[in-house]
Amino acid sequence: MLDESLLDSPEGLADADHRGLLRGAAEAGARVRTAARHSAEAGIADLKPDGRPRSTLIAGPGAAATHAADLLGTLAGPGSPVIRLAPTGVAPAAGALRWELPGWAGSVDLLLIATPDGTEPSLSLLAEQAYRRGCTVAAVAPAGTPLAEAASGAHGLFVPMATAPYDHEEPLAASSPGVLWALLTPLLALLDRIGLLTAPPDAMEKVADRLDQVAERCGPAIATYSNPAKTLAAELADALPMIWTEGTSAGPAGRRFAAALAELSGVPALVAELPEALAAHSALLAGPLAASADPEDFFRDRVEEPPALHARVVLLRDRPIGGLTAAPAARDLALSHDTPISELEPEEGAELETLAELIAVTDFAAVYLALASGA
Repeated sequence: MLDESLLDSPEGLADADHRGLLRGAAEAGARVRTAARHSAEAGIADLKPDGRPRSTLIAGPGAAATHAADLLGTLAGPGSPVIRLAPTGVAPAAGALRWELPGWAGSVDLLLIATPDGTEPSLSLLAEQAYRRGCTVAAVAPAGTPLAEAASGAHGLFVPMATAPYDHEEPLAASSPGVLWALLTPLLALLDRIGLLTAPPDAMEKVADRLDQVAERCGPAIATYSNPAKTLAAELADALPMIWTEGTSAGPAGRRFAAALAELSGVPALVAELPEALAAHSALLAGPLAASADPEDFFRDRVEEPPALHARVVLLRDRPIGGLTAAPAARDLALSHDTPISELEPEEGAELETLAELIAVTDFAAVYLALASGA
């Protein structure tokens, strides 16, 4: 059950935030600036690439590496595929995870390693394997970790991860906002230098500014009625979120939101892109998850009986190219089944800025839902 009174209590939220999630969300802009400085100090701007790699492979644990690969692949487009190397193992622990290069990987490929830990033995072995195969290696991880030494031993590029003192107080959640931007920013700088995507330093400064603006709008001191993240968290209480995305940038933002809801809040969510979401989820809206599906709910004991789980559509939109949009059809489908709908659309800006805004607002929402529900 969501404690809505906690949402408007900054002190209560701070007391409940044992994992530093709100601080990570609020400091996302600062993480981008620190990570950009680390990237410059590591010499990314001085690199003289021979050309685009045939493929870019990304290895790392948890949701942070998954989201980074998703975001970079979306921004890079189909010209040079970005492929995540999924780990195997018996447990999600640093010593139990295993990564392997695909058999075809060689001297024309780029291996990126991104981890908030850096002690994974298999990632160090992966860097060595890539060096023997002739792959170019770059890694982002905390300074002074075994992976930093392995990257240097493989004649690769190592960028220290931008960390904060409280990162070491509690285990980092892979979906933590601070972790994503600390790992993603150096990778964006590197791929910009290679020519796979466009993320120059001035664009990253605008991203940091946009993240700061969202932190001002969505911070714990801002009341729920004027705070889009708190409002969305309250709307998702006792609901099954059906996240529909429209626009190139909105897709990875929606997938990250679903993962953050699961990891941080313990809330399952479905995600699909418009217009295909209309066909993929229409049967769900017509079934027992629709708000109109339980006419007996009016007579439910509001104290003793928990509410039935009903769907709520969350529409994340980036401005579609050419003005074509499936949003009206999405609204019609949801409302025809008495299913409520929440909408988020970023302010105008470059693709990186609008993507950052969607990620930041939904990150705050996932954090507030986690704290107010005691997750």
